[in-house]
Amino acid sequence: MSDTTSKFPEAAEPHYDRLLRANLERVFNERDAGKRIAALDELFVDEPVMYEPANVVRGRAAIADVAGKLLDQFGPTFRFTPAGAAVGHHGLGSLRWSAGPDGGPVTVTGSDVAEIFDGRIARLWVLLDPPGT
Repeated sequence: MSDTTSKFPEAAEPHYDRLLRANLERVFNERDAGKRIAALDELFVDEPVMYEPANVVRGRAAIADVAGKLLDQFGPTFRFTPAGAAVGHHGLGSLRWSAGPDGGPVTVTGSDVAEIFDGRIARLWVLLDPPGT
């Protein structure tokens, strides 16, 4: 720890848990494309970037498209569920999650790590756990 103090006022910390849970529920679990776009408009900056393991997705519309295709691919009961509360500080938040068919076995686990600017997600990293962990 440093014994120096900043001469600049600290920006208010975002509510990491509320924001990252809303991203899971209102973007990545939302099957209605119009509602998904509205949520992205509220939760993300104008030009967000999402980093997936094998892809970089730029813009709200592209993120909405990825979320919709993911839900279509895995079936009508597939959903993401938060695993505990999100944590964060200084504009960087993380939320662990699991996903699979509602009421069924977990098929994938991971974390969303988000850089937050002015209370909205600017960049989102989707980190998948190795299978079997």
